[in-house]
Amino acid sequence: MGMAVMFLLSALIGEAGQQELSVTRFRKFAVRLPSGVRYWTVLDPAARTVAEADEWLLHLRLGRDCAESTTEAYATSLALFFQWCQVIEVNWPEAAGQLARFTLWLRHYDPDAVAVPARRVVRGDRRINAVLAAVREFFRHSVSIGLLDNRVLATLYDLSADRRPLEVRGEWAGTGVRCRPRHRLRASEQTVDAAGDEEVLALVRACRNARDRFIVLALWRMGLRRGELAGARVADVHFLPDSSSLGCPVTGPHLHVRRRDNINGAWAKSRRARMVPADGLVVRAFDEYLLLRQECRPARDCDFLLVNVFREPRGGPMRPQALNELLDALSRRAGLSRMIHPHMLRHGFGTNVMASGSTLDVLKELLGHRYITSTEVYLHPSDDRLREAVDRAGSPRTMARR
Repeated sequence: MGMAVMFLLSALIGEAGQQELSVTRFRKFAVRLPSGVRYWTVLDPAARTVAEADEWLLHLRLGRDCAESTTEAYATSLALFFQWCQVIEVNWPEAAGQLARFTLWLRHYDPDAVAVPARRVVRGDRRINAVLAAVREFFRHSVSIGLLDNRVLATLYDLSADRRPLEVRGEWAGTGVRCRPRHRLRASEQTVDAAGDEEVLALVRACRNARDRFIVLALWRMGLRRGELAGARVADVHFLPDSSSLGCPVTGPHLHVRRRDNINGAWAKSRRARMVPADGLVVRAFDEYLLLRQECRPARDCDFLLVNVFREPRGGPMRPQALNELLDALSRRAGLSRMIHPHMLRHGFGTNVMASGSTLDVLKELLGHRYITSTEVYLHPSDDRLREAVDRAGSPRTMARR
């Protein structure tokens, strides 16, 4: 595969003009396969692909159906790892036992700085943990394909007694042990803010056209990820009381979320297609957006739901990042004290669903999560709701009256 990538480099350099090849360090690099599928690989300082990394990243993209953005994140982490190996003059297979030193290097190394103060913190604990996780997965893959001896994993993981209940251990119940990474920093708990209702109303008021209002309301009232909304097609929209004429048995207005390889880079995170109901606010905003969309003649031939109406290329699909840029502009225009991002609207949706008395399993399906533990982080009970819960519990005196 390395030769195929090199064959494509000359054409790709022009396509990715922002990816300047450096002669001093390892870099991530985007590759477009003849099928149109893109993934990211790692180039060494001589602009040659790192074959072992390229094989793994291509396997992630094609063999495990991971998103292009996932390979980009892993390629970024591996580029840092290979750069460190070059600095300490150690071949990467031999560096597994020195990840503690790699952790310290990550905290202070800045590839874009001419001179970095020795004590300046460049990466936080959470970012460092993400890089270490990618490196561990790379080593695990190398062991699985026979590139490395499996004894290398002993330098990456510690074995400990598995004290989980037998029912939780499942098929591993007989082992009695579990492994954990040897190198992991104690990152502070990350809290994701939910956009408040007043903030969302301010965003809606700041919108100057029907498309922008529809984007804000669809993210807030349907809990969609930005990639899901940017990758949706017009045919996925079933905003009718009865969609049987479209061959869909689902009643009521709804949107189908499906994973596709999209030319705008949008990607539905979940492999499982799902249906998300739409309320009257979203349906009305969509109807108004359709009128605007029809006025843009190039958009009539585009099957993407969200299109560029005012900017070039007019009629082309919006990029996922364009939704962030839109919300940043709306936040400034509305005079908000903070920037609102698409995922904050998704969290606002989760907060409102739970505040309305819904259950966690329902929210899990609406958000498209595979595990219910992923849904729990979307719960944002306010101080008032906590107080109400205590008050509803009653006191010994009220309980005695019963």
